[in-house]
Amino acid sequence: MVEGMVRMKRNELGRFAGRASASIRFGVLAGMALGCLAYAATVFAQHRMHGQPVKEDRNHPWMNASLSPDERAAMVLKEMTLDEKIDLVHGMGMPGWPREVQNPEPELGNGGAGFVLGVPRLGIPIIQMSDAAYGVRSSAENGRYSTAMPSNLGAAASWDPEAACAFGAVIGKELRAQGYSMTLGGGVNITREPRNGRTFEYMGEDPVLAGTLVGNLMKCEQAQNVIGDIKHYAVNDQESGRNEVDSIIEKRALRESDLLAFEIAVGIAQPGAVMCSYNALNGEFGCENKYLLTDVLKKEWGFKGFVVSDWGGTHSTVKASAAGLDNEEPLDEFFGEKLKAAVEAGKVPMSELDEHVRRVLRTEFQCGIVDHPMQKGVPDVEGNLATTLKVEEQSAVLLKNAGGLLPLKSAAVKSIAVIGPHANEGMMSGSGSAQVDAPGRPSAGWMAQVWFPQSPVAALEAKFPGAKVQFDSGANTESAAALAKSSDIAIVFVYQWESEGMDLPNLSLPVKQDDIIEAVAAANPKTIVVLETGTAVTMPWIDKVGAVLEAWYAGSKGADAVANILNGDVNPSAKLPMTFPKSEADLPHPKLTQPGPGQTGEAAVMRTGEAKPTFSVKYDEGLKVGYKWYDAEKKTVLFPFGYGLSYTKFSYSGLKVAPGKETGVSFTVKNTGSRAGGEIAEVYAALPGGAGEPPKRLVGWSKVWLKAGESKEVSLSIDGKYLSIYDEASDGWKLVPGSYTIMVGGSSQELPLTAKAELK
Repeated sequence: MVEGMVRMKRNELGRFAGRASASIRFGVLAGMALGCLAYAATVFAQHRMHGQPVKEDRNHPWMNASLSPDERAAMVLKEMTLDEKIDLVHGMGMPGWPREVQNPEPELGNGGAGFVLGVPRLGIPIIQMSDAAYGVRSSAENGRYSTAMPSNLGAAASWDPEAACAFGAVIGKELRAQGYSMTLGGGVNITREPRNGRTFEYMGEDPVLAGTLVGNLMKCEQAQNVIGDIKHYAVNDQESGRNEVDSIIEKRALRESDLLAFEIAVGIAQPGAVMCSYNALNGEFGCENKYLLTDVLKKEWGFKGFVVSDWGGTHSTVKASAAGLDNEEPLDEFFGEKLKAAVEAGKVPMSELDEHVRRVLRTEFQCGIVDHPMQKGVPDVEGNLATTLKVEEQSAVLLKNAGGLLPLKSAAVKSIAVIGPHANEGMMSGSGSAQVDAPGRPSAGWMAQVWFPQSPVAALEAKFPGAKVQFDSGANTESAAALAKSSDIAIVFVYQWESEGMDLPNLSLPVKQDDIIEAVAAANPKTIVVLETGTAVTMPWIDKVGAVLEAWYAGSKGADAVANILNGDVNPSAKLPMTFPKSEADLPHPKLTQPGPGQTGEAAVMRTGEAKPTFSVKYDEGLKVGYKWYDAEKKTVLFPFGYGLSYTKFSYSGLKVAPGKETGVSFTVKNTGSRAGGEIAEVYAALPGGAGEPPKRLVGWSKVWLKAGESKEVSLSIDGKYLSIYDEASDGWKLVPGSYTIMVGGSSQELPLTAKAELK
């Protein structure tokens, strides 16, 4: 009876919320919620009895782990009531969500991004969700510890599926240690707009590279018995007006770029969830876009998990349900009482609701959260720190090294000037829902700038014990230049901060950091610039400095990794996963498309009726994304896609191509230098002229580790899809017959080996 009373109170809130206007809803419902919350204080529907959690009943035939996830889900579904089904297709709120009153079971949450009620009488647990792009978010709020991995873009610079796997495994283990059973990481939006404030959360500009890496990351994260997620589906490629923007793109361009990355990732990871995006795509919002959710994701790709909305990204009940949305987050404006009423009125078939519920249940069994109940524990802090250190060492890209300035010879360096804002405090991290709390510091705000200890100054003091290491913030360029002039080496740490919810105004370093570099380089030609960025930056000073290291947002052990590379204990092996243009004028869209007056805000999210996008971005560059744009338009770049230096040298020889169902490519890589190192050997293909494609595309790569003087033969099998085009006439992939040119080398613009192959 108590269960029914609490459910009735919750449903009254939902019905009233549907009638109240957005402008008055929060104030009116806040008062109404107090009475409802009083019920929750003593007993929670389904989940608590006499102040204690009700244990899940595990004595059921579907608890037999030898059965398939589909069999188990079907058995549970038959036993569920309509109310229990509705509970599984929406969230129950999250701390601080501003737009709605929270439902009356907040104590059941784990302090993360939200939760979905379980069915204890049937042994189905609550799904506890946390943001976890490069580490578990908001750990300080619940007194826990989280390791910050390098930002996702930084990890992509490793070009290493094994490093991506290690990255995901750390996050998966720490999610479980904190009591979470679902990640909301897995970003794979292609970098069409490098000023996008979430570029650091994604995996770069090439769909094959991005899809492969995020697929391996999420596969290994999900292997820790948490529900995996891949997002934001699809073309959520800018933050400006993200709730109202309509991304316009032709089908072929869509399938060969943004959607190809998702297709590869879904195929590798088999994730439990895919998150639909805020933006509209070709006129339909991502979370009610039938082409995306049902036609492509579920039918063509065979995705078996559930589609979860981005937070507040649901705009309708009947339309979204029919399109293939399975779970609304973080609340139940559309998939709570409104969905129940639609089912009872026959507007949404019961079979359609059952399909949503079945997918959620199947995912819980598939990902192991039923068979491996959540139990908080202590993470392997030292082991995880060792992993993040190793990943960052493989992710920092050496962009310039004039005259072999690096690595620094410890014995010869007597004084080092460390210059730059916060270089005595820590290293920059990315903000928004990806933000990881720094250890020993309060939980960061939504868009706070967070610097991860230890500081570069401390790391360099430890690495160069015989040198005098002095710090200057650079606030006064004359003071910074004077310190640089009196030192053997000057190392300038500069940053570019990014966050969800905003885009960058440009690709320049902020707060006059270019001026600091100019002044220091003029005073000391042995100036090294360390970049802490989440995307590309312009470098007007590039010809004046001795060396440049792109460290990205480097994670919990970033300063140590940078010191290890500068010192030479680690030989850099990373390469750029995105192009660095010379200026914004060279971008496909030099001016960032912004919403106009009256087109921005939260109107589309707040509206209870059918919402429409208010402005559009037309991606008329089509197939020409990233390096494909610069190749096709013959634009010179600052640093090309796939570029990165090493402390040794490599040569290529002996290219052979064997056409077939999967085209075989083999060649030899030799380390011609004097020390061991890793080379990312990249394979590109130019399609026949009649294919109508950009000049070349990445089709494969291999990261090869070689001792000094060592040679290895590399053999790759190229997936036929990577050599194909998407044919709109047949609505499928097609290999264009003709002459293909296979190119191999160390970057997209350094390809010494070429061979022709006739493919049919």
